Amino acid sequence: MLEVLPIQEKKRQEELCALCGIPFRVDSLAYQATVDGELKGICQFTMDGNGGRIQDFAALPNHYEFEPMFVMGRAALNFIDLCGVHTAFFDADCSNENLIKSIGFSRNSDGRWEIDLTDFFLHPCQHSHN
Repeated sequence: MLEVLPIQEKKRQEELCALCGIPFRVDSLAYQATVDGELKGICQFTMDGNGGRIQDFAALPNHYEFEPMFVMGRAALNFIDLCGVHTAFFDADCSNENLIKSIGFSRNSDGRWEIDLTDFFLHPCQHSHN
């Protein structure tokens, strides 16, 4: 079963960051994606007056699966949106542009991955940037 859950303990967040090869960001929120209890990836993100920002988005080495990563990205965006922040950016080091686009991001005029979350989750399946 696929599960995407917030990481509640900073020690656990730090451990998962190490496993996935990303820096631990103590001030960031984080989600983990698992399938049948096996870690698939981690996402660290933050929010401020300028919008939400996915800082790190990484699969466990040699365990990449599209669906857990996609759902984890959407979960982070949903949380950002529920917090009243309606613009988000994908600033993580991720070479899979198809995944980033599938989550809902597109490049803005500055070349930065951005998404307008206003009403996005009213009809999320209608959003395709392929």
